Amino acid sequence: MTNEVLENMMTRRTIRRFREEQISEEELQAVLDAGMYAPSAGGRQGVLFVVSQNREINEKLGRIKRNNSTVKMSTDTVYISKEQPSIADDPNIFNAFYDAPTVVTLFVPKNFLFAPYDASAAAENMLLAAHSIGLGGCYIGSAWESFADPYGQDVLREWNIRTDYFAALHVLLGYPKNEQAPMAKARKEGRIIRVTDRTEGGMKHNGYDK
Repeated sequence: MTNEVLENMMTRRTIRRFREEQISEEELQAVLDAGMYAPSAGGRQGVLFVVSQNREINEKLGRIKRNNSTVKMSTDTVYISKEQPSIADDPNIFNAFYDAPTVVTLFVPKNFLFAPYDASAAAENMLLAAHSIGLGGCYIGSAWESFADPYGQDVLREWNIRTDYFAALHVLLGYPKNEQAPMAKARKEGRIIRVTDRTEGGMKHNGYDK
């Protein structure tokens, strides 16, 4: 079975190389709308979306994020991407935002248990929407690291971010620099367990997928 939605999910790739030109307002709004309509626990809609298209701010926050990341550098056999290296793959990448022209930071309440999951659901919606209209996107976790110095704290105050919220993640948006998207990795087998019914002897299932 296939349709446009499933096809979009299966062809989306993480993009870390962007062209310099800014995305259009129409494209940005479409991606934000997708994030706003993501599921949220209890329908709270607690995620705040802060859009930065300020090149200087994005550059500085991206460098702060890079400097505060404790990712283990990749090896020849364990890596994120050969085609579009991440900061874990290439120590010479100094901007964790990969020079994306638009950076959307998702802030969530500190005192709500399910807030980070709400942000993740919104980010996935945004990435799928971006791909469907020809944009490239990248998910950056542990966003609070981007604000972990005096400059970052000044930015939070400039953006009027409430002190009871924290930065959960970033979504990077832009036009892909390369026409050829990264190749999809083969799907690993053995990750689906199917439970069919109960029997007198206990739970009966069909085992792992083949």
